[in-house]
Amino acid sequence: MRPSDKSSRKFLASIHDVSPRFADEVDRLLDQLVRHIGGPKVAMLVVPDHWDSAPIAEDRGFQSRLRGWADAGVEMFVHGWAHRDDSRHSGALDGFRARHMTAGEGEFLGLDHATALARMTAAKKLVEDVTGVAATGFIAPAWLYGAGALSALPQAGFTMAEDHMKVWNPQTGAVLARGPVITWASRSRARIASSLLFSALARHALKPMRDVRVAVHPGDAHVPSLVTSIDKCCAALLAGRRVARYADLAADHAATRDERAAISAS
Repeated sequence: MRPSDKSSRKFLASIHDVSPRFADEVDRLLDQLVRHIGGPKVAMLVVPDHWDSAPIAEDRGFQSRLRGWADAGVEMFVHGWAHRDDSRHSGALDGFRARHMTAGEGEFLGLDHATALARMTAAKKLVEDVTGVAATGFIAPAWLYGAGALSALPQAGFTMAEDHMKVWNPQTGAVLARGPVITWASRSRARIASSLLFSALARHALKPMRDVRVAVHPGDAHVPSLVTSIDKCCAALLAGRRVARYADLAADHAATRDERAAISAS
């Protein structure tokens, strides 16, 4: 199959920080994405207890909404446990990343293996118990992983994970998609401006890529310029691509692997 074929070029969209705290924003973002993609082929990144003050386990109404989204075909990812970084970072690089790449939300950047595994396991069980479907994978808050989190991923049973630059299978190490995820930031005027600039460049620069990923956050829904930018980005990148689920990445990788094996054996 040629790389230019629409069937092989994929557009993936995700909504981060899905929590009772942001229920209205998640609804608005889902409606916005569905207008572009025509259905619920999106991923939701679920936070079981956002900042230890919005427990899904105690909110039956939100549990019902999650089940409804999952029944409609929305993919469910585990997105940490609390999303808050409560670690003490010993390394200068990790300290810089924790301070400047996220507002204290890189929960899995500084965790040791045992703590990371315990949080992943508990979060996975909660998400799967609530939705009634297997979690598609794990995506760390702010896409930040420390050594403990990376080593815990396969033990926790996850077969898919994502960072800023790729999607991969933690069980095998196979990379399922490459390229920067396009996302927006709403915490300050400077971050809004920089994310608007990046997305404007990326929606053109990433057109040649086979797979593109767009990720939106609850804060985006409150900034009209970001809402407009998301619309422009989706419209530009959907041209010549099919809307896909993250699970399609794994299926396509397996098909390619099997095809190569068949060719080698012939």
